[in-house]
Amino acid sequence: MPPVTFYFDVGSPYAYLAAERVESVLPAPPTWQPVLLGGLFKLAGRSSWALGDYRRRQRGMAEIERRARGYGLPPIVWPDPWPTDYLRAMRVVTWAFALGRGHDLATALFRDAFQRGRDLSIEAHVLAAAAGIGLDRRDAQAAMRDPAIKATLREATESAHARGVFGVPTVDVAGELFWGDDRLEDAARHAGSVGRAA
Repeated sequence: MPPVTFYFDVGSPYAYLAAERVESVLPAPPTWQPVLLGGLFKLAGRSSWALGDYRRRQRGMAEIERRARGYGLPPIVWPDPWPTDYLRAMRVVTWAFALGRGHDLATALFRDAFQRGRDLSIEAHVLAAAAGIGLDRRDAQAAMRDPAIKATLREATESAHARGVFGVPTVDVAGELFWGDDRLEDAARHAGSVGRAA
């Protein structure tokens, strides 16, 4: 199969929807790559649909709730406030990937945010999720401030942007980008066709 990368940020509800399906929809498990959505927005000179126009925000949230029902997922429980600052959460996720536990932590944080309504800008919520999968709480807290972890996340975000990633979720199939939860099936078909051609 071709190389497949799944770009995500745990603060994105569309990335949450994709994360819950990506392993079953794609023909082979992708590499999960944490990036900072706020950093992508800054690099691209844009901002979140959830900020600004109230009616657009309400339509978007209703669409996410509808998709969750359609996928058979638990009802969306929105954190309050949302969106907020996910920088520290994404640093801990980046650290967890270095330990081989990133997938587990990202899944736990996605579900905390959008199934339980937990605000991931609150440090204690992130540390509780890390401890819940067996990671050391003090090490997780240190990772939030570790210059090497900061640099790793920043470089991953900049590298993704350089490849053409401007939002999450994005699935990269051998250099072809598929942006959005609703493009997973397209990514899967492309992965299958590239795999057959190889």
